[in-house]
Amino acid sequence: MGDFLRVNMAPVMFAALVGFLLLGYPVAFALAANGLLFAIVGIELGMFQENFLQAMPERIYGTMNNDVLLAIPFFTFMGLILERSGMAEDLLDTIGQLFGPVRGGLAYAVIFVGALLAATTGVVAASVISMGLISLPIMLRYGYDRRLATGVIAASGTLAQIIPPSLVLIVLADQLGRSVGDMYEGAFIPGLVLSAMYAGYVFLVTMVYPNRAPGLPPEAQTLRDADGQTRRRSLLVVTIISFGLAYACMKLFTNVKAGADFVILTMSIAVAVSFVIAIANKVLGLNLLSRMAEQVVFVMVPPLALIFLVLGTIFIGVATPTEGGAMGAAGAILLAYGKKRMTFDLLKQAVESTAKLSAFVLFILVGARVFSLTFYGVNGHIWVEHLLVGLPGGATGFLIVVNIMVFLLAFFLDFFELAFIIVPLLGPAAEKLGIDLIWFGIMLGVNMQTSFMHPPFGFALFFLRSVAPKDPYRDKVTGTMMEPVTTAQIYWGAVPFVVIQCIMVALVVIFPQMVMHYKASAVQLDQQSIDKQFDSIQIPGMGGAGGLPGLDLSAPPSFK
Repeated sequence: MGDFLRVNMAPVMFAALVGFLLLGYPVAFALAANGLLFAIVGIELGMFQENFLQAMPERIYGTMNNDVLLAIPFFTFMGLILERSGMAEDLLDTIGQLFGPVRGGLAYAVIFVGALLAATTGVVAASVISMGLISLPIMLRYGYDRRLATGVIAASGTLAQIIPPSLVLIVLADQLGRSVGDMYEGAFIPGLVLSAMYAGYVFLVTMVYPNRAPGLPPEAQTLRDADGQTRRRSLLVVTIISFGLAYACMKLFTNVKAGADFVILTMSIAVAVSFVIAIANKVLGLNLLSRMAEQVVFVMVPPLALIFLVLGTIFIGVATPTEGGAMGAAGAILLAYGKKRMTFDLLKQAVESTAKLSAFVLFILVGARVFSLTFYGVNGHIWVEHLLVGLPGGATGFLIVVNIMVFLLAFFLDFFELAFIIVPLLGPAAEKLGIDLIWFGIMLGVNMQTSFMHPPFGFALFFLRSVAPKDPYRDKVTGTMMEPVTTAQIYWGAVPFVVIQCIMVALVVIFPQMVMHYKASAVQLDQQSIDKQFDSIQIPGMGGAGGLPGLDLSAPPSFK
């Protein structure tokens, strides 16, 4: 047995961890206990140096001293405050009215608002619960198919995992040793493409099965002018004017010509211009905008301003992700206060929930540190690296195996556990194969997004199940008795969106430029200029003017 363990210590250690998890032990304690147990075994077999354990306190203190991970409680707190500030409710109501007459309009509104909430909160629970409480009763009231309605809500909530400021991207950047800002910038386009694919699926459903997602009836469209017209075109005119002026300002008065900085700043100027137009129209009574256009502008400005406050400051280099999270948390408090919903009880609930999630993450991370110390001490990282690098097909074979493995593990582990256990083992092998770690991290992020949608353990499905009606109920508006939403309907509704997420993983692999554009905004160094500057440097007192007389630095050394 001793000889077997000496040869196979790393795989046995990993298999023991899987066994602990399958037995139902908490992940943090399973990791730590597994690490300490095999450290003792390794010391007895002469495979593990007991001096390694002296590094344990420093590793744990280093985890607690990590400034990057400080962004997690900030963004969590921001999301919880926004969930209760009424922003999601206002957005869903107004955008639902905007898209309402179109078949599937409420589903499009949920996807659109889900993307906006993702870009402001970064927390899946906040997005899914908010949209489940607000949108699901309305969609059921007007005859939406239950599987489509629940699937759209759960999937749109998981956009918070890939659209910045995502908690997943923060953790992945930390585990891969890369910049959170680069990770955010690289994930921007994949997040938008995934949102568009969700909308494309809803469009296909409405074309094939029109009765599964009907448009809102006229009596449900309340945002009308005095003459009964909605005049949506005025919103289109304001949008064109605002973005035209913003684009002109960026081109004429700034040196930023492309990249995420250009997009964020252009959007910020356009939002400010449209807000000024809406304010002038309301105060001066100009009647330039319809009631719907005015309401859409007023509802859209707070989340978009928050997006600039968080992502804009990070992308243009004014703030780090931690500082951006702090500003976002402060902005969320001001937004809730402005809506007169900021109470001491709300603040207390948000702080308590944030502390619980932060402690959960920290305990898992400490356990992962203990496990990885022993695993690295018995050369487990070398075993994993050789195993993955030696796969047939090189980088392509590695990516296929890794994606299948992460997809299957996501049935049983959530993204924090995957990020802290699996990613540190995959990163070195990916780097050795020449794979860009930002691109690799975003690909894993899209893949791990499925962990929230997998039946039967997906957390987004649990969140939705907690707010979906379990028993027959009477609709508050129509007064009719409504059937409950079954768990099977929620699970089947999630399946098409899991398939879409898998397709998105393939698109990121096939079209890496969706992510790699982040390098365009990186600082470019001219190596020749650097070499010339070094060549021109003269060390005082070492030859040349003012140097030591007779000292020739190019001559070989003499030992006489």
